[in-house]
Amino acid sequence: MAIRHVPNFAAVLSLLIVGNPLAAAAQVNSGAAPPIAPIPSPSVSQPDGGTEYVLGPEDVIDVEIVGQPDKTRARVYTDGTIQLNLVGKLVASGKTPKELGGEIARALKGGGFYANPAVNVEVSNYASRYVTVLGAVASPSLVPINRAYRLSEILARVGGVQANAADFLIVRPEKGAERRYMIADLSAGDSSQDPYVTPGDKIFAPVAEVFYISGQVVSPGTFPVRSDLTVRQAIARAGGLTPSGSDKKVEVNRGGKKVKLAGDAKIEPGDVLIVGERLF
Repeated sequence: MAIRHVPNFAAVLSLLIVGNPLAAAAQVNSGAAPPIAPIPSPSVSQPDGGTEYVLGPEDVIDVEIVGQPDKTRARVYTDGTIQLNLVGKLVASGKTPKELGGEIARALKGGGFYANPAVNVEVSNYASRYVTVLGAVASPSLVPINRAYRLSEILARVGGVQANAADFLIVRPEKGAERRYMIADLSAGDSSQDPYVTPGDKIFAPVAEVFYISGQVVSPGTFPVRSDLTVRQAIARAGGLTPSGSDKKVEVNRGGKKVKLAGDAKIEPGDVLIVGERLF
């Protein structure tokens, strides 16, 4: 491989990432650095258009010149650029690692440092693309998005929902209206019920609202309200009827008013159920 200006390959690699702009200026030939293009709006490719990661601010990358023994590490600046010795400042944000590697290689060749260099760029720390998961989950956190993830995969990454969680998740995108997804449908439903998340999404698992049950049930107390919960199911959640209990004598205090409900009637959050005794 032909070399100009630099006595050996190791010297190029060791000086690739600039720590001192003045030192960089001393190494770069006049006119070698390409002009800085506007930073494109970053996004993550979805499965129908490829799944390669798109770089963004605060990502950490490893740069390797093929054939050289070492790699160099750098962080993408908040303005979306990286500063490289010999080639100057380059825009990294909005590019895939493969695209950035190709651009670095062309800049090295254009500057006369290599005849035909091959450069690999790998992401060592994914920091710019993430979703926020909050609420009643095992481990609320920021989850890096280094590929296309479905909602069920993100839920698994945070350890699932807690016992007191509602049976649905709320997804709030940066733009557009929020949507609700039933947790049971994430695995059992079609793909539309388990969508791909987008960087910037906020995923919230609310605590379930509750109902209260007392009277002739085995385990009176407070229980979470699940979707389409009926009176009969509520009694079952409380351990079932006592020997003297009757599911035909269920009185409900709802919003300060007393109503009688049949066994297949739906329970609402805040309902207070009192199960009465049989006549004989």
